[in-house]
Amino acid sequence: MSLRILPLLFISFVLYNVLALMGGNADADAIFRTPLFGLTMPSGGRWVFSWGDLLILLTMVLLFVELIKATFTSSSAMIDHGLSMLVFIACLIEFIVAKPAATSVFFFIMVAALIDVVAGFSIGMRTARRDLNIGTDH
Repeated sequence: MSLRILPLLFISFVLYNVLALMGGNADADAIFRTPLFGLTMPSGGRWVFSWGDLLILLTMVLLFVELIKATFTSSSAMIDHGLSMLVFIACLIEFIVAKPAATSVFFFIMVAALIDVVAGFSIGMRTARRDLNIGTDH
């Protein structure tokens, strides 16, 4: 079993839940708005980077890697797509029923999981069709 079949967005899902649970009774939205650092820009404005921003950045990087993984055709790719669907379903259910998941940060993780599912199947089908066309004479 290869690590390639594991959906990487599961990491964002787990990290969100760990950080939200570490906050105890605190509001999850307040936890993810907690600044990590701030920089004063040349314009005089202040840019603040929070825990939520870091998690969204990580999610975007992981989504990029997932899209690259979708271009490979193999039996493990189908398992990866199926597991990605399960991650999206878990995100959707948690977003709907769990109070700590009712944040914009979690919403963006859920949307990234949806994009992973849709793009994974779309890219996978397109790539498989191309691989089949290479093997035939037209």
